[in-house]
Amino acid sequence: MDVHPDLEPIAFLLGRWEGAGVIGYPSIESANFGQEILFGHNGKPFLTYESRSWLLDADGNKVRPLSREAGFWRIQPERQLEVCLAHPTGIVEIYVGEVVFHKIELQTDVVARTASAKEYSAGRRIYGLVNGSLMYAYDMAAVGQPLQSHASAELKKAAEFTGEP
Repeated sequence: MDVHPDLEPIAFLLGRWEGAGVIGYPSIESANFGQEILFGHNGKPFLTYESRSWLLDADGNKVRPLSREAGFWRIQPERQLEVCLAHPTGIVEIYVGEVVFHKIELQTDVVARTASAKEYSAGRRIYGLVNGSLMYAYDMAAVGQPLQSHASAELKKAAEFTGEP
């Protein structure tokens, strides 16, 4: 299926990405994690997005699931970007930002939480394609803490896009 022409600035994301990174925050112990991200499309002017991660032990083995999120990435005029994400923990985020070459900078515009969700008020994400790897950093403001580093990872392309996930 052909990629919608509006998606050209973010088409480099298409496919399955896998890798590892580091998480930490004042309320949690620093640890290594593994991650898989899937970017797909159905011919319309948005990307589908799914991410899952798991805690890794010192040898790189999966210990337990960590987080999941799913949503849509919508390109707007002048390389502006809107990202809608939902989490099974009762949090929904809308990010806005821009694409400059193979670098994407996003910050939350809206955060909504269910009554049972942990306190979370803001996020900032930076993604970049560097030497064929998808690098990213994620900052968050949560549980009474100001916006600060939470996770970063390096992901390698594991598979090209072959159809909508």
